[in-house]
Parts: sequence; structure tokens; C-alpha cells
Amino acid sequence: MSTVGWLAWVLVVVGAINWGLIGAANLNIVEAVVGSGSLAQVVYILVGLGGLYLLWGAVSKKA
Repeated sequence: MSTVGWLAWVLVVVGAINWGLIGAANLNIVEAVVGSGSLAQVVYILVGLGGLYLLWGAVSKKA
């Protein structure tokens, strides 16, 4: 797995765990670690880009 692929995978796992904790315990780990400002927004954007990268990889392998 490439470095970008590995990083995308880690970001998506972090995002999934964060959403699970938000739903189960109303606990946002990203905001607890980096605060609720611009840095948290950057983390959310990176998680989204990681998800799109993995989705693109999954779709392109089936084509």
C-alpha cells in the first residue's frame, strides 16, 4: 500500500471512530484533541478527502 493509501485509510478509520463516539456518547474526539476551530475543520476536510480517495480506488479497480 502506498503512503497516500495508508494515510487515507488511517484518516477514514479516525473519522469512523469519531462518528461512532459522537453517536454513542456525544463525544467528539477530534474537537477534544485539536479544539473546535480551523484545525478541526482541516481534519474533517482531510478525513473527507481520504474517504473520496478510497472510494475512487475501490471504484476504479472494478472498472
